[in-house]
Amino acid sequence: MDTSFPRFLVNGDSAVSAVFGDRISEEINQKIRAFQLLLTARHIPGLIETVPTYCTLMIHYDPCLLSYEELLQKLRALASEIDLTALPPSEVLEIPVLYGGEMGPDLAHVAEHASLSEAEVIKLHSEPEYLIYMLGFTPGFTYLGGLNPKLETPRLETPRVLIPAGSVGIAGKQTGIYPIASPGGWQLIGRTPVRMYDPDREVPILPRAGQYIHFSPITEEEYRKIEAEIEAGTYRLNIRKREEAKA
Repeated sequence: MDTSFPRFLVNGDSAVSAVFGDRISEEINQKIRAFQLLLTARHIPGLIETVPTYCTLMIHYDPCLLSYEELLQKLRALASEIDLTALPPSEVLEIPVLYGGEMGPDLAHVAEHASLSEAEVIKLHSEPEYLIYMLGFTPGFTYLGGLNPKLETPRLETPRVLIPAGSVGIAGKQTGIYPIASPGGWQLIGRTPVRMYDPDREVPILPRAGQYIHFSPITEEEYRKIEAEIEAGTYRLNIRKREEAKA
């Protein structure tokens, strides 16, 4: 591990950021996940929550139970174990997507911009397993890595006032899913019936940082069937294990 990382930065009076680099990469993400795993396993009294981002791990703590100096000492000791920590296999969420048509009104534009057919766009978009680096913007919004460079497309010049929940879009080098209805400027290429955020669910936010998403093309008939199963509470998302490299 680079001996200059992680660096620890004070964030107010009850949080510390462990900084692991200044770029987006799976290698850095693995170190963040390994450090988060170590912190969770040690059950440090006073530690409240850890929140991963692209290059940092935000660590929230209760200063009444754990002083900054005590926390920093523990963090530095654990940092020496990061490269010795093996990550468990990540989960891959198989997200069904109906591409094009009413569900993906910008698919034709993305295809034209990339000089590809719509079928080729769908194929390239549904091939990778996209790493979820972090969540943010709205509840359950995933910041994914792994979009094929051929599919990079600028955002809309004029954002839409309302984008339906479940919409799958592309903006620059990113792709993602809108978990709730909201304004947005991404190029919409499809939609999933899966609810990435459901306030009535026991765990409202479906995805977690460190998981992967794989998009699976479906037909309109399949979309309506899954939609009905979700309404009835009988749908079970396919989640499989992925082989993981050592941190």
